Amino acid sequence: MRIEQAELHEIVLPLLEPFIIAGGAVPARRSLIVVLRDSDGCVGYGEAPPFELPFYSEETLASARDLLERVLLPRLRGAVCESPEAVDALVRGQIRGNPFARSAVETAAWDLAADRAGTGMAQLVAACLDVPAGSSVACGVALGIPEDRRRATLAHQVARALARGYRRVKVKVAPGWDQDAVAAARDALAGADIPLTVDANGSYEWPADEQALRALDDAGLLYIEQPLAPAELVGHARLAHTLRTPICVDETLASASHARQIVALDGPRVWNLKVHRVGGLTEACAIWRIAREWGAELWAGTMPETGIGSQATLAAAALPGFIYPSDLEPSERWYGRNTDVIKLVMSRDGRMAVPSLSTRRLLDVGRFERATRLITR
Repeated sequence: MRIEQAELHEIVLPLLEPFIIAGGAVPARRSLIVVLRDSDGCVGYGEAPPFELPFYSEETLASARDLLERVLLPRLRGAVCESPEAVDALVRGQIRGNPFARSAVETAAWDLAADRAGTGMAQLVAACLDVPAGSSVACGVALGIPEDRRRATLAHQVARALARGYRRVKVKVAPGWDQDAVAAARDALAGADIPLTVDANGSYEWPADEQALRALDDAGLLYIEQPLAPAELVGHARLAHTLRTPICVDETLASASHARQIVALDGPRVWNLKVHRVGGLTEACAIWRIAREWGAELWAGTMPETGIGSQATLAAAALPGFIYPSDLEPSERWYGRNTDVIKLVMSRDGRMAVPSLSTRRLLDVGRFERATRLITR
């Protein structure tokens, strides 16, 4: 495919309420959207969804924009690439890190290839891996730390999520907001056969926070997600052999290289695979192969993205081996009704359909134009 045009847009979708994790609060989904066009009129869309401040990753919205605008998009314009994997190789050259910026270009290339083939990214990715793509994925709710840090507030949120049909409940925790969070969720889930998990976003230390982590270990959780800092590969491996509850890695699973190190350390076997955090679908497929060979259990995480970025997440979540409910949620949960540029819908039994169409055929063009501004083309 010959890339005739590469555009960069900024999109802003206000959240219904701030999403608060251990490191900070997010009041709106601000992302960068890459649009690739070929000479045949086909189009591919990709999203870079880092946060504005570096509390989740070193990469920020400003740094991603700078790299895309000055380096990555100029490389693409006029380039002839045989496959999305070739685009991935093109944007990796002499670039260290910066996975969110790279993912916008790389997933846009997959979407462009899907548009050219008249199919969806999920079907294209599955075909490249020679496996079937699922027709739907199970959805789990991710509940942030309440602004008022009251148990009653979180219990109400959990009860509301349970009524909507989610297949798993995840609550964000941090030192000082963990036992109350679990107790509130347990009260709301009483009698329901719905698994509960917690996500610390790397806010604990071992052994300094041993008492708190052992209390979580006694809470009957499906897994404990990212208890330690991202660089703690050895720490997570040791913790996985210390606690009874499975440990899930998120930020620590930054690449296929990190996946191989987790395997070598006999580390955690539950992996949250975020397509954009690892640099795109090509890297996600490499991690998927390692997980399948070693027996790691996968599920798809989100930042969350807009409906554009969620297409790549759905493509990963539809692969065999993604056994736990994803963090994919309906658009109205984050943005309200008739706001997201691609409307994501969850059924009453907590599942989301996997599209068989490219983003161009799913996009609400009017909403996209109202929510974005062109940065460069």
